[in-house]
Amino acid sequence: QVQLVESGGGLVQVGGSLRLSCSASGGTFMSNTMGWFRQAPGKEREFVAAIRWNYGNTHYTDAVKGRFTVSRDGAKNTWYLQMNSLKPEDTAVYYCAARSGSAALIAGRVGSAREYDYWGRGTQVTVSS
Repeated sequence: QVQLVESGGGLVQVGGSLRLSCSASGGTFMSNTMGWFRQAPGKEREFVAAIRWNYGNTHYTDAVKGRFTVSRDGAKNTWYLQMNSLKPEDTAVYYCAARSGSAALIAGRVGSAREYDYWGRGTQVTVSS
């Protein structure tokens, strides 16, 4: 059975950087759409970023454009979220997710959590002011 495990979260000051990693293991993992979501206390889970590997496309929510970068190491079934210029409003539990199969999600659907089949348990990111 496929499992996703996030790492790299922690406490950082405003303006700092963190890099989150998500590794897939177990079962037969195949995915061409990998994403990151986050959930702040008292708020719903929201889309942060995604990469459509076979198209070479990346997608971001407006709040993180220019600050966050999603990437993937295809040889390792691992993907990353580089977060720079962090703000207090970035504080949340960050979840990685993946869509099963060789077909990537269409661009208009990458932000929908229900389109993803695999989820990690989350890693806490806290940005202190």
